[in-house]
Amino acid sequence: MGHDGCMTIPTATLGRTGETVTKLGYGAMELRSRKLDPDAVDRLLNSVLDAGINMIDTSPDYGASEQHIGRAISNRREEYFLASKCGCPVGDEPEGAPRGRREHVFTRENVRAGVEQSLSRMNTDRLDLVQFHISPSPATLAEDDAVAELEVLRDEGKIRFLGISGTLPHLPDQIAMGVFDAFQIPYSAVEREHEQLISAAAGAGAGTIIRGGVARGLPDARPDYPEQYQAMLKARRESFEEVDLSDLLGDATPMELMLRFTISHPDMHTTIVGTKNPEHLAADPAAAEKGPLSDELYADLKARFV
Repeated sequence: MGHDGCMTIPTATLGRTGETVTKLGYGAMELRSRKLDPDAVDRLLNSVLDAGINMIDTSPDYGASEQHIGRAISNRREEYFLASKCGCPVGDEPEGAPRGRREHVFTRENVRAGVEQSLSRMNTDRLDLVQFHISPSPATLAEDDAVAELEVLRDEGKIRFLGISGTLPHLPDQIAMGVFDAFQIPYSAVEREHEQLISAAAGAGAGTIIRGGVARGLPDARPDYPEQYQAMLKARRESFEEVDLSDLLGDATPMELMLRFTISHPDMHTTIVGTKNPEHLAADPAAAEKGPLSDELYADLKARFV
């Protein structure tokens, strides 16, 4: 995946997948609305690739996101590593429905139906990574032998690697299963409870995909989120605002500092940042290009966000 003439965003090997991914990936959650202007979305997604980003993460839960990707950049499919989710409800989510309310089902039938739907929506013959969504426990996955269905889909060539979006309390047990090629894990300066587990996942040979490094490090009010998520985002915003960073910023924005904090974790391979704002999209690769923070600054920030 060459990016001649693009910014030199740092890269990493995504664990045992052996794939080289940019340490900044694009998360397509913000493209969930079917009311977005298709031309604007097409320009945005093509500019993601033009910026040198080669990691795209989406989900059937993100409304029209997969259809937007299929329409806008399936003609450039060789330029990006494509990750989606499974266990999600299949079929269209009603426009404007509260996010996260539909039940996830980890039967073999639903896993396969979700993958087939994603392939069709994104106009591709394979997904590079399929991740079980919402951190199901090993026991839940075992009930219907869900992992075996992903393995069959891999044998059929429809997916390449198996992953899981993992969080406490199940993440240690998910790592111990030894079947996942990559883990998607939340991490930011204000959400550090999985800090050591990122290292544990990488130490087990898996790829590590970080989410929430910027969006949750600097959470805005999101009226379209369910109430419990709004409360969580508000608490994180308040914990961020309690810390004075003015002496550390220099000419950097707080957003840039938070992104570089996440990239500084020694065992993270890529962090996914989502936006539908072209200005933000231009700023994120520029920040990522600067690479990790100095050891001293990374340690200083950790000490401030206890």
